[in-house]
Amino acid sequence: MLFFPTKIALFILLSITLSPLSFLSGREELQSLKKKLPTLLFSFLPFPCIQFGMYVNFLSSMNEARIEITIPHLFRCPISLDLLEDPVTLCTGQTYDRSSIEKWLSAGNLTCTVTMQKLHDPSIVPNHTLRHLIDQWLQLGYQFHPGNSATIDYLTSLKHALESRDSSLDHKLQALHKIQVLSDEYCSFKRTCFNQLSYLTLLLQLVFETRSMEFTELALSCIVKLLPLVNLDPLNMIKDESKLSTFVSLLEKGTTKTKTSLCHLIDSTATSTQTQELCHVLGNSRKVIEEIVRLAREIQEEESSKAGIKAMSALCSLQSNRESLVRGGAIDGVIAYMLESDKLQKNLAPMAMGIIEKLVVLESGKVGVVNHPSGIQTVVKMVFRVCNNQEYCCSEVAVGVLLVICRDYGVAREEAIGAGILTQLLFLLQSQCGNKTKTKARMLLKLLRSKWNQESNNKL
Repeated sequence: MLFFPTKIALFILLSITLSPLSFLSGREELQSLKKKLPTLLFSFLPFPCIQFGMYVNFLSSMNEARIEITIPHLFRCPISLDLLEDPVTLCTGQTYDRSSIEKWLSAGNLTCTVTMQKLHDPSIVPNHTLRHLIDQWLQLGYQFHPGNSATIDYLTSLKHALESRDSSLDHKLQALHKIQVLSDEYCSFKRTCFNQLSYLTLLLQLVFETRSMEFTELALSCIVKLLPLVNLDPLNMIKDESKLSTFVSLLEKGTTKTKTSLCHLIDSTATSTQTQELCHVLGNSRKVIEEIVRLAREIQEEESSKAGIKAMSALCSLQSNRESLVRGGAIDGVIAYMLESDKLQKNLAPMAMGIIEKLVVLESGKVGVVNHPSGIQTVVKMVFRVCNNQEYCCSEVAVGVLLVICRDYGVAREEAIGAGILTQLLFLLQSQCGNKTKTKARMLLKLLRSKWNQESNNKL
């Protein structure tokens, strides 16, 4: 039988140990108090042997209670509800403990217990990411930040709200707003959680299934924020014919924000080998190219115009896309952007020049620049526009483009000279630009002089 002071100490320690307050801002003070209370309890007990035995039993029961209460839902098997010991994943994306799901499947069940979907592939795949996360959680013990458990549960609940057919549109929109906030607060733990909970897959599926434009716009905004944090492989679902059709339709008829987000998504396909094939598919879609070119030309919408340039630059990274880009009007779109780019405080003129550089490797690309009424003149303006490091890079590209075109087209040489290329090159050679840029400038001057002399001799 415990003495009255002992009962009080036990009650206080139990309350603090299991209280949700330990997850709030006063965590440091509470942790300090937790460390002191066992000693206080120890002093209240009358006999050392009783003290020691009860103390050990008490802490053991507290540890068991704490573990049971704070296991994140993500770490529990949906069948046994116990901590996952050997997590494996089904084709539906749901994770179970190996022993539990094997029993379920061996009993002749061919459905996922969580989603109730029929399993088209009954094989199971070890989930090493989740296993590592659970091991980290177990090893850290007290040091494992309680907020991490709360984060897992919070993200899980938001995912459930988005998945549930019972959730209203308003409820789902609220969930998306919360995801936006969480994705802004980057940390490696959240990155693991977003990956493990397959948020990118879920949001993409909802974009292609939901007809609400408000929801689609917000979901795409969340996807753009998650792209730097997650594995990009789920983007490959866009290769599906029906989803690609929806993607194109959103580019054609969506809001400006929706189109901007889709361009950012296209931009991301060039950053991973996992999505290289998708980049090829998008880069050979006439409608996709026409829409991003149209967006790039709308200079009054600065952010969407930039997004269009970035999308074109990404598609240009694959050589197999370049002919399609030329046919889709990329040359005209990029030149239109550069002509108006001076109106923008922060423009992507160097990136736009990079697109031209890649496209003039093709004969059709050279013809596109030469035949454009302002093509050569626009490139000449980029040779020495503003004296900063970014523009020196742009200068090198611009001189390189003129070298390629002027070597083959007399009309291009005449236009370049008429646009003041000689003066621009002389200024460039006297500036502090890089050696590569100066070397190309000298080569272009030499080319123009030799061609000029040759043409003059031919006339004589």
